[in-house]
Amino acid sequence: MKIPCRFLSFPQFQKILQSLHLQSRCGGGNVKQVRYKTSSPAAGATHTDAIELFGKFYSRDDYTNVTPKILSKVGKSLQNQRNHPLWLIKERIKDHFYTHYLSRHRNPLFSVYDNLSPVVSTEQNFDSLLVPPDHASRRKGDNFYLNRTNMLRAHTSAHQRDLIRAGLNAFLVFGDVYRRDEIDKSHYPVFHQMEGVRLFTNHELFANVQNGEELNIFEKGSRTTYKQESHTLEAVKLLEFDLKQTLNKVMAHLFGKAGAQDRIGYAFGLGLERLAMILYGIPDIRLFWSEDERFFKQFQVTHIDQEVTFQPLSKYPPLINDISFWIPREGYEENDFFDLVRNIGGDLVEKVSLIDQFTHPKTEKISHCYRITYRHMERTLTQEEVCNIHRAIEKGTVEKLGVEGRF
Repeated sequence: MKIPCRFLSFPQFQKILQSLHLQSRCGGGNVKQVRYKTSSPAAGATHTDAIELFGKFYSRDDYTNVTPKILSKVGKSLQNQRNHPLWLIKERIKDHFYTHYLSRHRNPLFSVYDNLSPVVSTEQNFDSLLVPPDHASRRKGDNFYLNRTNMLRAHTSAHQRDLIRAGLNAFLVFGDVYRRDEIDKSHYPVFHQMEGVRLFTNHELFANVQNGEELNIFEKGSRTTYKQESHTLEAVKLLEFDLKQTLNKVMAHLFGKAGAQDRIGYAFGLGLERLAMILYGIPDIRLFWSEDERFFKQFQVTHIDQEVTFQPLSKYPPLINDISFWIPREGYEENDFFDLVRNIGGDLVEKVSLIDQFTHPKTEKISHCYRITYRHMERTLTQEEVCNIHRAIEKGTVEKLGVEGRF
């Protein structure tokens, strides 16, 4: 992957980093304002035709698909809430990199960014990573768009180019990312990633290799604006070894012994929820958003490396309802249905499964039947409140998705 890189003066460097950071937070962890340079939001937009985030307005258009439920999660930054399990994971990873990767002056080699704005441009999220315009990963069905030019980041990789352009060669990025996805105990539309990037000059990569001064990062060849030369086999093998060692070491630290212009580098990403669920035995991804004190008290540790085994708050019984409908011949996206269920049922919905698909032999109309499992994380649900939610979901699918109900 080719990422243009240039080195800047210190004031320029500071200016770029400031444009990436959030301003101070008010009580409760809510973001008050973002100093982040994106495509210009609509001037004078009203509340009815625009989305307000961090004091800025983003005009709605035909790409807007972010829901109120998702917007309510923006700015929570669970990775920065002290004694939250995601904060513990983040701090443990930071400690590992600060301890084991040092510069020749004995300073931490990797810099850490855990407060970058989750609102990015589509250019940052895709084009800066050379994702083609027609690539499937850009689909509305998989991402949350504010409009055609702005979105909630789908990965922390959206910040790679900006940080490299600021002159950084080794950095970690922690943050919340947003993707439209299925509904079950291990998937949630908001989760948290850690991005690691390391770049090497020719000298750094081959410094400890015999006759390293004779080796090069690139094969001999021509370079154009759109394509760099191929990397040499020696450079790729050394980079592969370094990346494998880096990941092995950070996993051992957590679990125990169980294209820049003149550089070469690697990037890797880790899902913080996945690590925390394995490390602490957390069974359901919705628990990370719990406000129950019994959950947080389990992670109030005296040291970030202290062992914690999550103790279930209680086992409440699930309530299960099915919903069937004929889908329209065009325009139906399953993730639209999942979003509607999440928006109406919230975290009371534990799982949604497609249990039957039927094609009528004469009309060729297609029917889907979904099983929705409802379960509260902190109390027993009543059949009456579940029925009210389920009826609202039935009504919403007809009105918003254009389906024909079979209720």
